[in-house]
Amino acid sequence: MATKLLIEAIREGLREEMQADERVFILGEDVGTRGGVFRVTEGLLEEFGEMRVIDSPLAESSIIGVAIGAAVNGMLPVAEIQFLDFIHPAMDQIMNEAAKFRYRSGGDFGCPIVIRSPYGGGIHGALYHSQSLEALFTHTPGLKVIAPIDPYDAKGMLKSAIHDPDPVIFLEHKRAYRALKAEVPDESYTVPIGKAKIVREGSDMTIISWGWYLQEAMAAADAYMADEDASIEVIDLRSLRPLDTDTILESVMKTGKAMVVHEANKFGGLGGEISAIIAEEAFAYLDGPIMRIGGPEVPAMPYSPPLEKAFLTNQYDIRAAIERLAAY
Repeated sequence: MATKLLIEAIREGLREEMQADERVFILGEDVGTRGGVFRVTEGLLEEFGEMRVIDSPLAESSIIGVAIGAAVNGMLPVAEIQFLDFIHPAMDQIMNEAAKFRYRSGGDFGCPIVIRSPYGGGIHGALYHSQSLEALFTHTPGLKVIAPIDPYDAKGMLKSAIHDPDPVIFLEHKRAYRALKAEVPDESYTVPIGKAKIVREGSDMTIISWGWYLQEAMAAADAYMADEDASIEVIDLRSLRPLDTDTILESVMKTGKAMVVHEANKFGGLGGEISAIIAEEAFAYLDGPIMRIGGPEVPAMPYSPPLEKAFLTNQYDIRAAIERLAAY
């Protein structure tokens, strides 16, 4: 057991799976010589060679197309898209090819690829290095979408993703790479895809979140509970699709109040789907409206630090929403 940063836990998961199974290989822009733009794959080229750590051209559609071709021929590719903002040229390969392989073949073929990509704002990345696009992929049947933020979870879920028979989008919040650390076992382990985690137990309100905003939600809940006689439950979804509706509904039925917090634009975000599920399945248990906190209706995150700060929700915004919901 050792304390690992998120970036270290992901790298360790990749290394262990490459050591254990020669079918696992990495491809993407700058993943080899440079070790990735954030250095996630640093050192892997020297250990495994250029046949298993492949620096690709700047062609996202080709990266995913090659990964699909390798997967259906018995390999286990881990494709990196350097920033999630750059994934759009590959959307046809992901949504119309990888996601539909099992369905179109009547279950005869899967497409065991992992698509890793950093996402999210807060690093002054401006328009094309700050987007949270998870809702695009959760809307596509055939794709699994996971966004672990805890280093322990990230390593274990990455291992599960690599050996999943179907395509998995593995989202890594770039703001958390070197900001979050946790105890990670030295021995190999897995964390199942499709299961949320209760990170704060409570009885008066449920907050559902994922990614960096989970940190803001926990800080807001802790601050509110320090000042008020209240008990707030916080859920880290971890897995966005499949969605752990059982954990969500059990929590909301217990607390009677629900809030969903995410970084992506509020309109059309995953928070709307979660809210609809709660309204359909747990309406009789609610003591107040389902609240959603998301990004503003702005086309992209600004570069200007003051404007970026204004764009991003923080613990104080969430604290204010907690107070409004608690008043019902």
